[in-house]
Amino acid sequence: MSAGTGPAGPRHDALKPEDVDMSAPLGSRVVLPNPLSTASGCAGYGRELHRFTPLGALGTLTTKTVMPHVRSGRPTPRMAETPSGMLNSIGLQGSGIGHLVEHELPWLAEQGARVLVSVAGEHAEEFAEAAARLTGQPGVIGIEANISCPNVADRGLVFACDAEASFEVIKAVKAAADPALPVYAKLTPDVTRITDIAAACTDAGADGLSMINTVLGTAIDTVTMRPALAGVTGGLSGPAIRPVAVRCVHQVHGAMLAGGVRRVPILGMGGIASGRDALEFVLAGASGVAVGTALFNDPSSPLRILDELRSALAGHGIGAFEDAVGRAHRTA
Repeated sequence: MSAGTGPAGPRHDALKPEDVDMSAPLGSRVVLPNPLSTASGCAGYGRELHRFTPLGALGTLTTKTVMPHVRSGRPTPRMAETPSGMLNSIGLQGSGIGHLVEHELPWLAEQGARVLVSVAGEHAEEFAEAAARLTGQPGVIGIEANISCPNVADRGLVFACDAEASFEVIKAVKAAADPALPVYAKLTPDVTRITDIAAACTDAGADGLSMINTVLGTAIDTVTMRPALAGVTGGLSGPAIRPVAVRCVHQVHGAMLAGGVRRVPILGMGGIASGRDALEFVLAGASGVAVGTALFNDPSSPLRILDELRSALAGHGIGAFEDAVGRAHRTA
């Protein structure tokens, strides 16, 4: 057996992890130093995370989702543990876009954070209102439109479950937002054909896709014999949903390669807790990866995951992160 081979195949000892170019795209005009982000809702505005992870070392920090106005969220209890993740029914609680602009964005800019602001609304006009407030704000390099939330104007329909509703929201956000800021659409896996929703969003001008949001679930407390969440249903996150998320990314990237969906970067998320998990998303077609539920257990995990991903790429002899994107789709 030669020095360059082993039971698992060829080794690439000559390529060191520090030699791998980890730069990654955010939209078509912004290049990040690395592809690692946080998932919205899991790191707040970064103040707690900053104690464990330098925010400027992340590719981006995605904020918790904000709406134009203060929102109290859903009644408690609104979180429940599951064997391989957790259910949450927070209901987009938040202090509104005004608080973010006045108090959080200046602090984030001082930390050197590159901020992807997640916005939502009860109808398309509220999404646009929130997006417009971000023009010229320090540290903001992009907008994530969280269309995986209820459309109150249409009897609670989740925007991202309907192609037409998704199109209208993204079109409104693009019209209101600073043209220099890429706009990502956050998609739900709770649809029959996620490629149809992806196509509607990119047709409306989305510069990227965040995939995926949580999977709808319910837990029953066997002691009280009642639902564990006051709202009955909640979003399931964590390792349990990773295969679902990888499937969605693989399907949408495949549709992009086939010409059915306009080609834009995908920010992959859903149960990422290691560099191997992240690499799986990248091979499926993600141009960036976001850590979410893992932060609650290990708030220092983002940079560990980034280092593990870098080492994995070096181990495969891949000298640039972008060269690994979508490799699972190659026939040879």
